[in-house]
Amino acid sequence: MTDDVNRFGRVVVLYGGTSSEREVSLMSGKAVLASLEAQGVDVIGYDFAEGLPGLMALEPDRVFIALHGRGGEDGTLQGALELLGIPYTGSKVMASALGMDKMRTKRVWAAEGLPTPLSERLTLDTDWRALSERIGLPMVIKPVNEGSTLGLTIVRDESALKAAFEASLKFDHEVMAERFIEGEEYTVAVLDGQALPAIRVVAPGGFYDYEAKYFSDETRYLLPCGLDADAEQRLSTLSVQAFESIGCEGWGRVDVMRDHDGGFWLLEVNTSPGMTGHSLVPQAAHHVGIDFNALVCRVLATTLTSEA
Repeated sequence: MTDDVNRFGRVVVLYGGTSSEREVSLMSGKAVLASLEAQGVDVIGYDFAEGLPGLMALEPDRVFIALHGRGGEDGTLQGALELLGIPYTGSKVMASALGMDKMRTKRVWAAEGLPTPLSERLTLDTDWRALSERIGLPMVIKPVNEGSTLGLTIVRDESALKAAFEASLKFDHEVMAERFIEGEEYTVAVLDGQALPAIRVVAPGGFYDYEAKYFSDETRYLLPCGLDADAEQRLSTLSVQAFESIGCEGWGRVDVMRDHDGGFWLLEVNTSPGMTGHSLVPQAAHHVGIDFNALVCRVLATTLTSEA
């Protein structure tokens, strides 16, 4: 194993940062760090809240990005690493920026003919009654550039729209409305261009929020997901199409809803997924015989390809 991991040189795992997802990033990063240490990789963890100069001082040969949210998953860090010539995990600048911007992601999907719920950007002047007529109730109000369902509200009554908008504004100056798809929630991890087995997520209370994602022991992850073979193949194909249509590469995760008629609807893409004890990509990988250590090395190995 030692000879094999020597090819990575010095690896820095970036975690923490300053986004609203800092807490989750710390958990992801420390899990990745422990895995690489156990495998004999020359690795050091670095809290990116300390800034770019501190990272440069470590002189990494490559970086494993375990940051979530703005400043780590939105293309800004990726651009800096490109300028420094440091290979890194995950998608490049454009795809990272697009993936963070849910509205622009959905525009690309719509242009590609991929199914995604009707949505629109909101402003202080939005006519809430007209909005409810265009989008329909229930609808989802959420920040455009945020993850982990932070600032997200499912609105079932027109009178609650303004308050939901104001709640989202606390997380981002750009807020969107999206038609709520009643049905089952699925997530599909993509690794090296291939879809891993889909997971159906069943959250307590029916809402897969921040608590349900990272801390609740009541959230159920169905794997196998319960779909028949044809439906799961359709879901896998759609997820890879969605991932690649915005230029994503390496690894990531696509979140999808299935309506009561069996139709799949794309919600968003995650270009730096969680790697915590509750995270979905490790669960899907484990189901096909890829343990956590192997998954971490598979992701890190994509940085070798980017050097070629």
